[in-house]
Amino acid sequence: MKVQDMDKCAPSSDWNVLYWVLGTILMPMALPLAIINIWQRFQAQKYRNQLPGKVVVITGASSGLGESLAHVFYRAGCRVILAARRTQELERVKKDLLALDVDPAYPPTVLSLDLAELNSIPEFVTRVLAVYNQVDILINNGGISVRADVASTAVDVDLKVMVVNYFGSVALTKALLPSMVKRGSGHICFISSVQGKFAIPQRAAYSASKHAVQAFADSLRAEVANKNINVSCVSPGYIRTQLSLNALTGSGSSYGKMDETTAKGMSPDKLAERILQCILRKERDIIVSDVQAKIAYYLRHLCPSLYFWIMAKRAVKLEKAEKKST
Repeated sequence: MKVQDMDKCAPSSDWNVLYWVLGTILMPMALPLAIINIWQRFQAQKYRNQLPGKVVVITGASSGLGESLAHVFYRAGCRVILAARRTQELERVKKDLLALDVDPAYPPTVLSLDLAELNSIPEFVTRVLAVYNQVDILINNGGISVRADVASTAVDVDLKVMVVNYFGSVALTKALLPSMVKRGSGHICFISSVQGKFAIPQRAAYSASKHAVQAFADSLRAEVANKNINVSCVSPGYIRTQLSLNALTGSGSSYGKMDETTAKGMSPDKLAERILQCILRKERDIIVSDVQAKIAYYLRHLCPSLYFWIMAKRAVKLEKAEKKST
């Protein structure tokens, strides 16, 4: 090979500049992130080894994400307490769990819970603590949704959604918190939504309740940080569950339809695994969604005028689609 040919194979000055940028700017930024990630993985594995025997309360455990969470934590060797209104469905979930080949395995406990009945929640917590005398992890997952614009939504519907999605979780958390503080240990996880980060048309009642959950979680996290109690807020995008089928209309009747976005949503099993990792890593606030939802989140905060314009266009499109369907 001739000298001039060797010169052609040598890196160009442009590549030298790129290497310099990568080496002097990006690498120093990437290294701490890599170290943090490795540390989180180490801590997660350490805590996973401690999971067997942990008492986990899961609300909304009769179907959907709650059912998937029950499977994930049961397979991890936890003592799961399944809570929801439909006890018959909870018994079905319990039967499915007992059929799994798990070691160690603790028989799941089924307890009836209606988050809309706030006055019954302290008595529910008494029953919970009577089972194992403690709760290590509380997952506030139960909730309902609405499919209606603001003008056609009755105030009673707004109130019901807020009671179930927000006040129910708040009341349950408040009732369990003293026992966690007394033990100096615990983890509280709120299942919120990306719609608790930004609002979209025809979801005002639902988004408002999830915004409230987000704010409550943030305040609580700060207050219990010095008490060895962790607080996580998980904000998923669309999940492939019965949420839209069980949603309410503006009048309070059953929506009864499977939305296209919900049908194409994330698998609840996959999300449940991610929530387990969130708790193992003691992550405070995470968004688990597709790229589109994450773009909307950043637009809302970095370029709100563009976000508002997009949402206005979406509202018009939804209104036309609704008129066409009727």
